[in-house]
Amino acid sequence: MPDEDLPPGDVTVDVEWSAVNYKDAMVTVPGNRVARRSPLVPGVDLAGVVAASDDPALPAGTAVLVHGYDLGVNHHGGFAERARVPADWVVPLPEGMTTRRAAAIGTAGFTAVLSVVKLRQAGVAPGDGPVLVTGASGGVGSMAVAALAGQGYEVVASTGKADEHAYLQGLGAAQVVDRAAAATTSGRVLGPERWAGAVDCVGGETLAGVVRTLRYGGAVAASGLTAGTDLPLTVYPFIIRGVSLLGVDSVAMPIAERRLVWASMADVLPGPAVDAMVADEVGLDALPAVLADVLAARVRGRVLVRPAAS
Repeated sequence: MPDEDLPPGDVTVDVEWSAVNYKDAMVTVPGNRVARRSPLVPGVDLAGVVAASDDPALPAGTAVLVHGYDLGVNHHGGFAERARVPADWVVPLPEGMTTRRAAAIGTAGFTAVLSVVKLRQAGVAPGDGPVLVTGASGGVGSMAVAALAGQGYEVVASTGKADEHAYLQGLGAAQVVDRAAAATTSGRVLGPERWAGAVDCVGGETLAGVVRTLRYGGAVAASGLTAGTDLPLTVYPFIIRGVSLLGVDSVAMPIAERRLVWASMADVLPGPAVDAMVADEVGLDALPAVLADVLAARVRGRVLVRPAAS
């Protein structure tokens, strides 16, 4: 694709790094309801350097990150050597943050940090009790484990992968439990009060089980749907225990708020913890196999994409 075929935008970016997310895999499935144009260059994350700009606040040479909005869904995304985007999608990188680390954090880390912010706003504080993270070995889950542990929470990581326990403990999990036992309630409207809070990256029956086992006044920040979009719940947890279900949106957040979150990202997600989550680096030619692995839940942490390496 030549530059003249790129979509309209104020800022052209030489893409140095992207990353693989579940949404990127979803757009490759025939008949999916995620991609809203065809052909489409996927990649909901990209980090690189401004090559040309119509915005004086984002001059050429500025290191930037772009994620969310229509990127990789209805606007060509990060799985390319060059991208063109609106200026109000662009986040200048905080001083000292490399484009590689920004891509490693990406949508996954941003979503995880927003989840922690939502829990704090709902009154879930360190010391209140264990906080469960479901789908903990995935991108958002791994980031959530590290972010929560770094803020002093007692983190219980839930995963279906027995060989990932050491990895999750290395990120700060105080305990690692099997996903089948983490939120099982045997179909009851309420289960035992186990969790002060939770970050759910899975959805479906798993999320329902988490809600039924929250302690009185607890909250769960929900951002995932890998287990399905249905939520088989009654109102009992909400009216008997006063729990909260908090939706986490990382797509449409206004750019001013997004830039503020990124400005403090290094304080919540230390660089060494982020680097430990990078499972692999690939070029564009390896993407089909990686995306298939993502759909089959065979990927741990983050896989980075370096377009120029292809």
